[in-house]
Amino acid sequence: MNNISETQRIYLSHARRKKVLIHLLRIGLLVAILVFWEVSARLGWIDDFIFSSPSLIGACALDMIRDGLLQMHLMATLKVTILSFLLVTLLSIVSALLLWMSRTISSILEPYLVVLNSLPKSALAPLLIVWLGNNQATIVVAGVSVAIFGSIMTLYTNFCEIDPEKVKLIYTLGGTRLSVLTKLLLPGSVPIIISNMKVNIGLCLIGIVIGEMISSKAGLGYLIIYGTQVLSRV
Repeated sequence: MNNISETQRIYLSHARRKKVLIHLLRIGLLVAILVFWEVSARLGWIDDFIFSSPSLIGACALDMIRDGLLQMHLMATLKVTILSFLLVTLLSIVSALLLWMSRTISSILEPYLVVLNSLPKSALAPLLIVWLGNNQATIVVAGVSVAIFGSIMTLYTNFCEIDPEKVKLIYTLGGTRLSVLTKLLLPGSVPIIISNMKVNIGLCLIGIVIGEMISSKAGLGYLIIYGTQVLSRV
């Protein structure tokens, strides 16, 4: 730290203050939304029976925690979400590498990937029950199907954008296609792979919830459907 100049010290201090300010503003925005929501429900600006309120949601959550129901449903969703996320990550990387290694195969399959990625996955969920049955495999496949095709296309596009001059340099120095893969492609694609994983975890959760709404007796999707049925009877 003694080697840092005064200008650098000022810059680092400013960066730390800005980071703290951003975190505080994030928390402040969340608190403001929750307070406005609660006040709106208590003053009758919104119907608390339809929109509920943070206090009512918190009370309900505490009751479910005491009964152990919330933990059970969260764990049910979490387990299948992690499983589908790992499958999407593995399959998308392997598939994108195979497409990168064979331009002929990629040219053939690319239109199909575009079509499959554009299909409404929620509409396919009932078909998955017919094909796979009313079991946990259907839920996992629903989670995978939401993220897999877009993930493959994103990674494949990134793989094709590696610097051709660097590829030529590796071949000039006696390297092989495997050398390009291990020394250039994969190390250079780590940021996009991590970024893609951040998106996939959310997409997998969406797919899992959709699957649980169609075919499950536990999980967050099941709770949503259960709550809807209870509300429709009131």
